[in-house]
Amino acid sequence: MGFPDCSRATMPSMKRIALLLALAALPSAAQIKVGIIGLDTSHVIAFTKILNDPKNPDHVPGAKVVAAYPGGSPDIASSRDRLEGYTNQLKNEFGVEIVPDIATLLKKVDVVLLESVDGRKHLEQVKPVFAAGKRVFIDKPLASTLEDAREIARLGKQHNTPWWSASSLRYSKAVSDVKVEGLTGAISWGPASYEPTHQLDLSWYGIHPVELLYSVMGPGCKRVERSYHKGWGVITGEWADGRLGVVRTIREGSKDYGVVAFGEKENKVSTDAGGAYAPLLRNIVEFFKTGKPPVPNEVTLEIFAFMDAAQRSKQQCGAKVELR
Repeated sequence: MGFPDCSRATMPSMKRIALLLALAALPSAAQIKVGIIGLDTSHVIAFTKILNDPKNPDHVPGAKVVAAYPGGSPDIASSRDRLEGYTNQLKNEFGVEIVPDIATLLKKVDVVLLESVDGRKHLEQVKPVFAAGKRVFIDKPLASTLEDAREIARLGKQHNTPWWSASSLRYSKAVSDVKVEGLTGAISWGPASYEPTHQLDLSWYGIHPVELLYSVMGPGCKRVERSYHKGWGVITGEWADGRLGVVRTIREGSKDYGVVAFGEKENKVSTDAGGAYAPLLRNIVEFFKTGKPPVPNEVTLEIFAFMDAAQRSKQQCGAKVELR
């Protein structure tokens, strides 16, 4: 009895195997390797839990944190006192590789979360990221000055490397809750503690209520004036189309977040403005895939110009100041 002719049966099987191997080689969403720069903020733990744990109810698939560079700022207590704990938690709980420098990190990852709590460090830390062509999300604050924010934008454009930055409050339920027809203005409020190392006092924590206002109003502010008290402050912005946007910053008293939108037919208010990390991360992962910032860089820079003008108005005892 001779051997059967298996050539006809073997070829389809070989084709199926080759097809499966080819599909396996394609970069899938789950294969996006994320590196973190700066382990001195609670965001690094919250974000890694959501990205890396499929059992997490807020799990966002498509990317995984695989390596991190601690960084840190000895002259900022909230950085110095939390750095070691968050670094150890990332390493021991999630198996994230801790590396000694940014250059080593960039060899191991596809994209970057720049999480350093110190906005002063962001410009220098993002330079090698841009040079390596790695898409990057820069957590708040984008920078500590308008000049640094503009330089980050210039370098990103020079290296043709997409970046973006946003507060998680942009994706809070409050923003959708207050949508009105014929928006004529809005008021936002929230805590705005100061960090003396940061030249723009609003950039440290006031960025949250400022971005909440911009999430409702959109860009287009032309000038601001700022009233200041040691426990609170009010910044009034005049938009080019005549609308007014107001931010009340809180340093004493109840430190919740909220927003009011004024419309032609109705006004709406919401205090449901907590940290919406999962919606933010869904936008981050989609950005990592497409390279398209969900918040245009120009809008992010205007937010910094708004805070810069508010700082100059404060220095001029509440005078109206044009955005630079």
